[in-house]
Amino acid sequence: MKIRGVFIEDTFAEAFTMRVARIVITARSNRWVRAAALKLTGFATSVIGCKVEAGIERALSARETPDGRPGTSILLMTMGKDDLAKRLVERIGQTVLTCPTTACFDGLPDATDRVGVGSALRFFGDGFQMSKVIAGVRYWRIPVMEGEFLVQEKFGTLKGVGGGNFLILARSPDAALGAAEAAADAMAAQPGTILPFPGGVVRSGSKVGSRRIKSMIASTNDAYCPTLRAVTKSALPDSVNSVLEIVVNGVDAPSIASSMRAGIHAACHDGVVAISAGNYGGKLGPHHFHLRQIMAGA
Repeated sequence: MKIRGVFIEDTFAEAFTMRVARIVITARSNRWVRAAALKLTGFATSVIGCKVEAGIERALSARETPDGRPGTSILLMTMGKDDLAKRLVERIGQTVLTCPTTACFDGLPDATDRVGVGSALRFFGDGFQMSKVIAGVRYWRIPVMEGEFLVQEKFGTLKGVGGGNFLILARSPDAALGAAEAAADAMAAQPGTILPFPGGVVRSGSKVGSRRIKSMIASTNDAYCPTLRAVTKSALPDSVNSVLEIVVNGVDAPSIASSMRAGIHAACHDGVVAISAGNYGGKLGPHHFHLRQIMAGA
């Protein structure tokens, strides 16, 4: 299979089941929505080192938010439900409660599996906090120096998918970066997904464990490092001199597949030799995204 001259390898991306929450942040203006969102999603690229994976899903207009103000939707993901509850309380408490004019709402109201967030953050009010039940949903009003912080008591969680990916194999660093930027831009518009790495792009793809240090959970993916071609078992054709990876998380497998399809289409242009994907032989993750099937629309 080729798309605009770019070879699509007959392989698959291997992904994992994760717990996901959708957070809706609103504020008086887009300035403060963005300020809170950027802080909340900071240092959240991989559960390997960050304990959480998070990203901005999309901007929300005032017509789409619970309080009629500008907002944003954020997906936050961990490997387990209990861990997700901890990360929600930590991050919302430190980055949204602290940000001027913000409020915070659950973005998965239909999810039956729920965790306490406002119910934990309310104690910051030191006994001065107040609750309000609207349409059967409890909110907490926490007094702060600026006024008050409104936060929903419980947030819904779902089983999502983390680690969908594809590799861009290019003739030069410039070609790889241009293709990766185009892919990330195309995928940013896809609903139900996030790209947790900086700018949506990963240059330090990893393999499981290490050949030399047994305590390492992951180490550099030497088979795809062009500078190691002469000293390791390389997976790269001679014409490839730069590789970048796109990692995508989402609320379900169809959302991941749709996002990957858009990204791969956008990445196929001059200077790109092939599109591949990262997997571990299908032994670690239950979700397998076969590149050719995705691009054929299956």
